[in-house]
Amino acid sequence: MTQISKTNPHEPHTVYIKPSRGLTALNLRDLWIYRELVFFMVWRDVKVKYKQTLLGMAWAVVQPVMTMLVFTFLFDRVAKLPTEGVPYPVFSFTALLPWGLFITALNQGSRSLVAHQNMVTKIYFPRLILPTASVFAGMVDFAIAFVILVILMLYYQVTPAWHLIWTLPLFLLLAIITALGVALWLSAINVQYRDVNQALPFLTQFWLFATPVAYSASVISEKWQVVYSLNPMAGVVNGFRWALLGVGNGPDLSLWVSVGISILIFVTGLFYFKSMEKTFADTI
Repeated sequence: MTQISKTNPHEPHTVYIKPSRGLTALNLRDLWIYRELVFFMVWRDVKVKYKQTLLGMAWAVVQPVMTMLVFTFLFDRVAKLPTEGVPYPVFSFTALLPWGLFITALNQGSRSLVAHQNMVTKIYFPRLILPTASVFAGMVDFAIAFVILVILMLYYQVTPAWHLIWTLPLFLLLAIITALGVALWLSAINVQYRDVNQALPFLTQFWLFATPVAYSASVISEKWQVVYSLNPMAGVVNGFRWALLGVGNGPDLSLWVSVGISILIFVTGLFYFKSMEKTFADTI
């Protein structure tokens, strides 16, 4: 705060510098000011990911398709799990779309600060840009894989839930919030503790089977549904299936619990990331 004498403007004045608190401490406006850098980092992440590869962006399709085929054999042909009347390839691939976006954020976002340590230590820019760019770079893979889902639905003659499909952008936003929230936590922790790199393979494997990607959430006992929904990705996956295929219970208590957990992870991740940001250059 600056105080200037009204009688003599040339008289020395006092400047009080105080730390920002609350939402102002997040400086989210910087993301808009540096929006061109965000777009550049997203484009750079996409180019680096597929640089010097034979298949290029086809890898965005190969991975979920191969996963779908494995799941189809194990959980449809062998285990014969219920899919609520939807052909299993369509049922599982619908869940693999948001899951792929989440995994990209988990893997690339958590390593984003360490991977760009030269930038972090030499120039100033909002560090929040790095994990954010990793999440939005995953949207490119999501868009490509979505085309495959459309082809699968045409092949199996599955009609979309046209009266619900307008809610799909909301669940996509929920997926982005969940992915970014986890990426913020892990990227900040990874600067100080590189154990994150060692834990990621286990974490992603465990989280996959704790999320109804390969199976329907209906196989979970009713008394465990609310506890199961503490996994934020359960709400994201169930929401995608409900919005696209019309299966599941739609917005119920379990979904709202998942939404609440996603928002909690995102908000606390923002504050933790910003509180640790001042130490990144020295610690990394």
